[in-house]
Amino acid sequence: MPSILQVALDTPLHRLFDYRLPDDLGAVPPGTLLEVPFGRTRQVGVVLGPQADSTVQADKLRDVIRVLADRPALSPEILRLAQFCADYYHYPLGAILLATLPPRLKNTTPFVAETPWLVVTAAGQAAEPVARARAQRALLDALRTAPQSRSVLRAQKQGRHATALVAAGWAAWSRVPPPAAAAPQTAESPPATAEQQAALETLLPALGQFGVHLIHGVTGSGKTELYLRLIDAVLTKEKQALVLIPEIALTPQLEQHFRRRFPGRRFATLHSGLAEKDRAENWLAAPDCDVLLGTRLSVFAPLPRLGLIVVDEEHDASFKQQDSLRYSARDVAIARGKQRGVPVLLGSATPSLESYAQATTGRYRLIELKQRAISQARLPAIELVDLKHIPLDNGLTRPVLLALSETLARGEQSLVFLNRRGYAPALYCPSCAWVSPCPRCSARLVLHRTSHRLKCHHCGFETRIPPACPSCGNPDLKALGQGTQRLEETLATLLPAARIRRIDRDTMRPRAWAELGAAVHGGAIDILVGTQMLAKGHDFPNMTLALILDTDGALYSPDFRATERLFAQLMQVAGRAGRADKPGRVLIQTAFPDHPLFRYLQRHDFAGYARALLAERRQLDLPPFTRQVLLRAEAPTMAAALAFLQRAAALAPDTADVSVFSATPAPMARVANLERAQLLVQSPQRQTLQAFVRDWRPLLDTIKPRVTHWSLDVDPLVF
Repeated sequence: MPSILQVALDTPLHRLFDYRLPDDLGAVPPGTLLEVPFGRTRQVGVVLGPQADSTVQADKLRDVIRVLADRPALSPEILRLAQFCADYYHYPLGAILLATLPPRLKNTTPFVAETPWLVVTAAGQAAEPVARARAQRALLDALRTAPQSRSVLRAQKQGRHATALVAAGWAAWSRVPPPAAAAPQTAESPPATAEQQAALETLLPALGQFGVHLIHGVTGSGKTELYLRLIDAVLTKEKQALVLIPEIALTPQLEQHFRRRFPGRRFATLHSGLAEKDRAENWLAAPDCDVLLGTRLSVFAPLPRLGLIVVDEEHDASFKQQDSLRYSARDVAIARGKQRGVPVLLGSATPSLESYAQATTGRYRLIELKQRAISQARLPAIELVDLKHIPLDNGLTRPVLLALSETLARGEQSLVFLNRRGYAPALYCPSCAWVSPCPRCSARLVLHRTSHRLKCHHCGFETRIPPACPSCGNPDLKALGQGTQRLEETLATLLPAARIRRIDRDTMRPRAWAELGAAVHGGAIDILVGTQMLAKGHDFPNMTLALILDTDGALYSPDFRATERLFAQLMQVAGRAGRADKPGRVLIQTAFPDHPLFRYLQRHDFAGYARALLAERRQLDLPPFTRQVLLRAEAPTMAAALAFLQRAAALAPDTADVSVFSATPAPMARVANLERAQLLVQSPQRQTLQAFVRDWRPLLDTIKPRVTHWSLDVDPLVF
């Protein structure tokens, strides 16, 4: 009798689906990927287990089409982790499970993985080819020493001999080479500082058991060196390490660093910058790798021997996905570490207040590195340039230009930070005050002069630059404000001898980062102009000056996290200067030099500023002292979005210690022709809030009329 399977599908429905498994398909364990009919289409689904019976009538049950044997089953660990996310983030389990897969593996098209390595099998180790097959014998002897790549075999015209060995069962094609027969050697490491040694004495005994360790180290203090030493200890025990990073930009530098330290080890990288096939190949290679380096979705990668999780720059907002499944990779990493019983390292020079509060109360173990790892290196001196008394010229002051000229004359490198890409934030008509609006958003179109376009950085809309003002016909339109393109142009005019490179999303692709590192280290660049892509993780020994422009907007933002993010950003940018034996200097242009944030920044006193912010948050009943969930709604009109939220508030269960606030328009009220509104729910207790949302969410599906889209954001970072 055919069995019934419970299958998770990538749908917005909070339910699972029953399918009949034909007898000829054999046994199917949980986690197996299937092709099943769904409506008039076919979908890839994930088996969760067999069912004794089904609520669906027998004649209505549909058959599984086929088992996708060309891709491995999801492990029980990944199934448990996805279930945790479904419960905590109140998101459909099927959508989460399918989101963990690379795009190429989520469709029904057969997938043939690359197998570039020919490796000897156990049978091949003992085999003796016939005497006359000298070429096969030679190739087999070579394979016993080391795997051979397909490209080399092809170049040596040994393809037919390889085919013969595979046919005999003496060799096989593999995605990754097996580990070396001898234990891979670890490259010599620099001597540990006293602080690093003390940290290792605390952390090494903690390997093999769950615990969250917050490594709070100033920029250049050697946090990466700590990671490497702990990873070495894990690899020695034949375990795997997962290293999560916030930016694709950090991948090439870290991967090179890791490969130099662990020659002979197998690495895999996972991030959205990879081509679809490469991403699928690396995901398939993950179970056999020693170290997996990747961005937030890598937290779901299949790692059967996982022994350590590292979350570098743990404070970074990039770890929180802002659409679909709105999960925090940092928090999911902690959940995975707890499930597997392995330690989790959170590292940052500017930890999130949530993590720092957990460390100060003892729930996380706090490891502090207060000195830079290079003995001659000192934290840079931070100076403020008061814009109330010093005029701007094209966004730059005289002290800033003088500092750039002096640094250039000494043959040292500078970083100029402006977190706004494009040529200018808007195009402006001085005659009628028209400012280039996005027709689909509550935002301005940004001027990109190099491509001769106006672009919206929120919805992607773009158009040509108009020859005259659309409102009054004035042909003399002006660029309003300054972006990185305009800053690069200004600096090239003022410092014609300087070799300048702009770093932002318009100029950089993943492969370009390796070239940039080589150019900076080789002295081919004098000035880097860039956005937040340059703010963290990069180590440029000859960079002694950091200039920070236009930071004041965040000081008086209505977002309660704005100053926390600004302090972290300024501290990270400042940390790029003076990382070797030359003193560093940081200049910040601001009209508010008396703001308390700058006093803490000049003292490099993160702990002091964090304590002040935590005291303020406690007084105002804000995270991390309360838990929040944001219900977002999008509709063609604001009235429809607000009406949905008001109805949702009326349906909210009456739960003690849960506050349901009024519905309001979102700060960015219109994006891509949809009006956006939101409703905040909060409680001092996580469990109370979770129980409330668990009861409330099914009621939201009953609201009529429906809006275009609604979503729940648990632990929101952006409002």
